[in-house]
Amino acid sequence: MLESAVKAVREFSAEQGLTGESILLMFSGGKDSSLALYLLKEAGLDVSAITFFHRWSWKEPLYWAMRFTKRLGVEHYLVDITEGLLREARGRKGPVCINCKKVMLWNAKWFALNNGFDILAKGDNANDKIIGALLDQCHGDIRLCDIPRIGIPLFRPLITYTVRRVEKLAEEAGIRPYRMYEHARRRQWREGCPLQYIDREEIVTEELMDLVYRVNCRVSKIARQRKVRVSVRVPSFEIMAWNPDEETLLEVKSVIERFKGEKNAPVRKA
Repeated sequence: MLESAVKAVREFSAEQGLTGESILLMFSGGKDSSLALYLLKEAGLDVSAITFFHRWSWKEPLYWAMRFTKRLGVEHYLVDITEGLLREARGRKGPVCINCKKVMLWNAKWFALNNGFDILAKGDNANDKIIGALLDQCHGDIRLCDIPRIGIPLFRPLITYTVRRVEKLAEEAGIRPYRMYEHARRRQWREGCPLQYIDREEIVTEELMDLVYRVNCRVSKIARQRKVRVSVRVPSFEIMAWNPDEETLLEVKSVIERFKGEKNAPVRKA
């Protein structure tokens, strides 16, 4: 199945004239973007990876992502978007994910255009919801869209693949991203960053971003040790978990008690 997926990317790229074009893939280090990067590389395309991070990002998955691109022999760019995210998110209502996506896409576009890349690529699969009318601007095969508002063609090699197929292909390719054992926002395992657990409708402040990071860093260590998915919303301190045992919940609650009232606590630098 993996060989046929590589072949499909190779044939589609040849049909669309992508062979020899310089491709920049937005690479989070998750299963989707890792598989997309793997397929593009195995198909013989000229692909590089770009990873955006901020001071509230999980550190461990970033280290895994760096090892993965090194293993593939892919050029890997790391871009700190802390200041841009603060400008977009501060003073708005939580969570901040939509603001972060906007900052990442904007930075990816200009990084690509300013550094000689011809194509911007993403790891979106068929289960991902496209915000706005992005797909409406695609004429023909939705894997490759020339979208005027972005200003650079967008290549999504997995957009016709279901989550289940992506998982099977990733397993066959030996792709096993680092897991933080966070709860995530969907039933399937989709990790992101601690900022997604800021309570909805809560006004976002830098202090609140610091606090949600600190709380979930502590909780994720418990979750990973016990192999149970747990996260905590802040500032409500609501616990979200998949099938936790009582001992895990008690330990998480003890962490929460230590953090309550610390809305102005500074972030602990790694």
